[in-house]
Amino acid sequence: MRETYSPPSHSHSPVSLKDDDSGDHDQNEENSTQKDGEKEKNDKDKPQSSIKRKAVVPGPAEHPLQYNYTFWYSRRTPGRPTSSQSYEQNIKQIGTFASVEQFWRFYSHMVRPGDLTGHSDFHLFKEGIKPMWEDDANKNGGKWIIRLRKGLASRCWENLILAMLGEQFMVGEEICGAVVSVRFQEDIISIWNKTASDQATTARIRDTLRRVLNLPPNTIMEYKTHTDSIKAWEEFHGLVNSSGR
Repeated sequence: MRETYSPPSHSHSPVSLKDDDSGDHDQNEENSTQKDGEKEKNDKDKPQSSIKRKAVVPGPAEHPLQYNYTFWYSRRTPGRPTSSQSYEQNIKQIGTFASVEQFWRFYSHMVRPGDLTGHSDFHLFKEGIKPMWEDDANKNGGKWIIRLRKGLASRCWENLILAMLGEQFMVGEEICGAVVSVRFQEDIISIWNKTASDQATTARIRDTLRRVLNLPPNTIMEYKTHTDSIKAWEEFHGLVNSSGR
């Protein structure tokens, strides 16, 4: 389906987070240093799979989101073939949040898409879903794609993720996440959903996108299934079982 939107450099680190926003960092530094050595020794004796991460939950008096979300960042050399394995290794987790306040603590320190350079992407997905076509939550789904002229990505990305966090799409658990892709001549934003075959859901997502981004009526939008994306990538690069971006 087709319906391109047209109305300074931080190349190494897309986010600069403070060590601790709680105010307890200095007070606990001495105890933490002593415990770190013990923890590191114990962790080395455990299989990697048995080391559990602490669950992310809203803090006291914070406003919980309906779902936890994780920010990711990726950057690669344009034109270089990317296998599924190398792509997965290239995407880096920035952090996970469970409340409105936690989101703003991350987002306020992140470089805006308009200030990224090269072939860079920000991804915001529900916790537990990787921003990959092959992820179980994504493999039967697809994405709406909007191509932007330079200068619009930062505003559109912010409006999109705020609408997603605020559950404005009204499609239940269908939304998986969103991506902003910075390229040399244009930028691209997309929103991913679970079920490509559900035309009523994809139509509602399209209409909500038009509203929250205030898109002109003649905006070109494209819906692409992840199955088609995988096939196109394999044909273009002559690779089997690959997942390039």
